[in-house]
Amino acid sequence: MSVRPNFRVLLVAGAMLGLVGLGFGQVKEIIKILGVGAAVKQFGPDINRAINGLTSHKDTDQSYTKVVPIITIGINTRGAIGAAQVMGAKKNVDKVKSVASPETGLFGDEIRVRALIPVATDNPTDAKNLKAVDGVGVSGIVDLKL
Repeated sequence: MSVRPNFRVLLVAGAMLGLVGLGFGQVKEIIKILGVGAAVKQFGPDINRAINGLTSHKDTDQSYTKVVPIITIGINTRGAIGAAQVMGAKKNVDKVKSVASPETGLFGDEIRVRALIPVATDNPTDAKNLKAVDGVGVSGIVDLKL
């Protein structure tokens, strides 16, 4: 008895395999972003101590630091994630959950303009509605090798 595969079943299976292949790159990027975010939350205090040791900084209530995720967003940019150290009065630094990094091109793409904005949200995806946490600035950038 010969079993002949149904054409519809083969078509659906082929389409699913094609979609999985196309979506793998996006899934990989999502895993990286989630992994980096989790690493920053887990190892942020250690990274912060390392930066403070590098700069001989000692935290006080008026000059306090912490490490948070930095998320790059903008027009014609590929979303990226890393980490940044923020500094300011402790009461303000405690409000910061991430650093938004909107960027855009000037004169076509001859010049890239990028801002670093400490914000009180974990998901700063709307570059036009970002509001900085007053009194806090970026004092260090952490390069993460993926």
